[in-house]
Amino acid sequence: MNEAISRETARVVLVDPADRVLLYRGRLLQVESRPYAWFTPGGGVDPGESARQAAARELREEIGHVVAPEALGPVVATSAGGWSLDGQRFHSHDSFFVLRVDGLEVDTSGMDAEERASTDRFRWWSVPELTAGLGGEQVVPTGLGLVVARAVAGDVPAAPVVLPWHLTDAGQQVGTIQAP
Repeated sequence: MNEAISRETARVVLVDPADRVLLYRGRLLQVESRPYAWFTPGGGVDPGESARQAAARELREEIGHVVAPEALGPVVATSAGGWSLDGQRFHSHDSFFVLRVDGLEVDTSGMDAEERASTDRFRWWSVPELTAGLGGEQVVPTGLGLVVARAVAGDVPAAPVVLPWHLTDAGQQVGTIQAP
């Protein structure tokens, strides 16, 4: 297999007035027993882009929500690890921002063909649902519910919380979210 490509990503935890977070269900690479997981909107940081700029661009492309990069606060969490696609290995470093939104309607018309093919639904989830593990469904990254619970409470960490990666080196899924 090829050497892993390093990939910086910027992801956004969108919180609505009811303190729910928007996640999409997408294909979980490398895990045949559970091919899908729930993710926050976001994606790769392009050359010359800051993480905030990438997060704002990804929101526009993936869900049709336009926001200025400056509207995103500090990075509240990170997660890093490996995955593969079509024989190519990647090592991602995910940075998570929190953004409160009002009346957001998801518009996927800006998604590319690959994103459309790997995403099958969006849903708003409550903090108790996230921390309970969404009825056994995988949430990426593991522990996201605890970060959302802190954000909803107005507790912005002084330094980003480091969340575990969701796959082992062998590509196997690791634990689901545990209630506090």
